[in-house]
This record gives sequence, structure tokens and C-alpha cells, in this order.
Amino acid sequence: MKLGNILSRAFIGLILITIVTISVIPFLWVFASSFKSNAEIMSTKMGFANGLKFSNYVNAFKIAPIDRFYVNSIIVAFFGILLNVFVSSTAAYVLARFPFKGSRFLTVLLSMGLFIPGAALLQPVFLVTSAVKLNNSYAGLVIVYSAFGLATTLYVMISYFKTIPKELEESAYIDGSGFVNTFARIILPLTRPALSTAAVLQFLLCWNEFQFALILTNDHKVRTLPVALYYFKSSFASDYGAMFAATILVIMPSIIVFVLLQKQVVSGLVAGSVKG
Repeated sequence: MKLGNILSRAFIGLILITIVTISVIPFLWVFASSFKSNAEIMSTKMGFANGLKFSNYVNAFKIAPIDRFYVNSIIVAFFGILLNVFVSSTAAYVLARFPFKGSRFLTVLLSMGLFIPGAALLQPVFLVTSAVKLNNSYAGLVIVYSAFGLATTLYVMISYFKTIPKELEESAYIDGSGFVNTFARIILPLTRPALSTAAVLQFLLCWNEFQFALILTNDHKVRTLPVALYYFKSSFASDYGAMFAATILVIMPSIIVFVLLQKQVVSGLVAGSVKG
């Protein structure tokens, strides 16, 4: 093996190790701190001198209604994924397969959502949802999150639809299959990797989003899980152990979902980038 190849691989490996270290160490520190007392967290000593404080997780449920927030997050994420994937997949199929005058401009316009920061939309989204009486409701969060994920899902689906041979649709039309039947029974099943990718990305958005969940809701009956951390910041900031325990409870589902479905996510992104 040439020296240049060895050096390039070593450099790439060093970069990967650095990225993994920066990503994993903060999580491990928070996870370990969730089993410590305040005094142990504030000290520089390593380990668990007084044992594991499992009571931090019990206190987290006492300080914030985490169980209710879990239910709310599941409801919002489930319907947010359904609405986003349904609207985006149908729109992406038309834009990828049936170009019309202005379709390219429409695609670019819809993709502009990738470049707009969410913080810039706080006030207009709040005013719109207030005007249509969708504040403090599941429907409001579902619609807002579905709209925010539209650009990403549209990009993934359009890229993947372009990899599917048009001969499949032509054969179906010759056999008498209609547009809806061809899309639902022939084309859509072939896009499972892309659908999995879109669903996972949309789940992460719905599960982890904080700003709009806080602004658009004012009742714990509809607030989602990330808002639970706001309870610790505003009233119980001194209980760091419980706060870190709540943080672990918030982020673990998204980590588990991504780890379980990472192969589908990667295959969907790669397949859409080869021919798209």
C-alpha cells in the first residue's frame, strides 16, 4: 500500500474519531450525571462515590408530567409522520414523473424551506395558528411539523422516484391500471427505503422540536416531551440530577429509533443520490 493511501486513511480515521468523540462524550457525561447527586455533579471527581442515584428518575417524573408528555409526543409524531409522508410522497411523484410548466419552479419553491431558520417563523406561525384556532392542540402541532418537514421529505422522495424505471408504470397502464392504483400498488411499495428515511427524519423533527412546542401550547395536556425540560429550567434548576435524568428520557427514543432504522435511512439516501 502506498504511503499516500496510508496517510489519507489515517487522516480520515482521525477525523472520524474526533467527530465520534465530540458526539459521544457529552451524552455519556449527561447519562452518568443522571445517576449522581448535585454535589457529585459539581465536583471534578469521576465515578459514583455514593452509589447510583436512581431516585433522580423518580424525581424527574414528580417535577414534570413526563408520562403525559410521552403520550403527547407519540400522538404528534405518529400523525405528523403520516401527514408529512402522504402529502410529500404524492407531490414528489407528480413532480418527478409528470413535469408541467412551472414544475421546476414549484420544486425549487418548496425546497426553499430547507434554507429558512425555524426561529424566523415563530411569530408568523403563531399568528396564523391563532387566527385559525389551532393553538394548544394536537392538530396545530401536527400541521406545523408536517409543513416543516415537507422540504426534506420532498427532496428524498423525488430523488428516489427518479431511480425507478418508467417501464413499470407503462406496463401497468397497458394492463389497464389507473393512475392511483399504479402509484399505490406498484410504485409506492418500491420506495420503502425512501419512505423509511423520510419517516425517521420526520420522527426526529416531531420528537425533538422545542420552540414551537413551547410557543404554540400552554397546557400540559398537549405539550410534547422536549418542553418537559423547561420545567426544570424555570422552577427546579437546582436539581441537576433530575434534570439530566429527564434529558435522557427525552433523547433516548430518538436515539433508539435511529439506531434500529439506520440501515434503511442510509440506503434510502444513497439510492436516491445515485441516479437522482
